[in-house]
Amino acid sequence: MRGKLIFVAGAAIGYVLGSRAGHQRYEQIAAGASKVWSSAPVQKQVVKAERAAGAVLPAIVTGLFHAAVWAVKKVLGIQSKPAATR
Repeated sequence: MRGKLIFVAGAAIGYVLGSRAGHQRYEQIAAGASKVWSSAPVQKQVVKAERAAGAVLPAIVTGLFHAAVWAVKKVLGIQSKPAATR
């Protein structure tokens, strides 16, 4: 509950200060953020993060799929057949 109150208070303060600063200040902040985002070091890290996510994502999706199948089977009471041994 306390965290929610702090969040709401912070949002209210940000809104008041932002509305007082005006549209011109907003444009300055947006231009600065865009400049930082477009910089070479930031984009280098973005590419690294995209590659890392691309390497890990298939395993995460597969794991989530198997967890969902297991949960549905558990809810419906479906038993899996044991794998055949050779």
